[in-house]
Amino acid sequence: MTRDELTSFCAAQPHATHVIQWGNADVYKIGGKVFAVVGHGDAGDTVSFKASDLAFEVLSDSPGLRPAPYLASRGLKWIQHYDRPGLSDESLCAHIRASYDLVVSGLTRKKRAELGL
Repeated sequence: MTRDELTSFCAAQPHATHVIQWGNADVYKIGGKVFAVVGHGDAGDTVSFKASDLAFEVLSDSPGLRPAPYLASRGLKWIQHYDRPGLSDESLCAHIRASYDLVVSGLTRKKRAELGL
């Protein structure tokens, strides 16, 4: 996916907010919590997303994927799609949506109610 396609997909998630942080990274949040980071690396566009424990273990060693720099080094289960072959567009979207869902599930009941989730 192109950076424009990635940012459009992330922005289309219900109640997602967007900020530019950490240089030129497009950071997408729900309820103030990050669910995706779209940036630019040495090989081109990158996207990092939160992963379940199982997904993190499976994806960490896949070609074009790695534990997300900075986030994973702090013990967080985040994957970065940084190069080919990586994930298909469909699978990448599914993982970003799963990241969104993981973040939503971690929000307080009050915050989910405020967002209508």
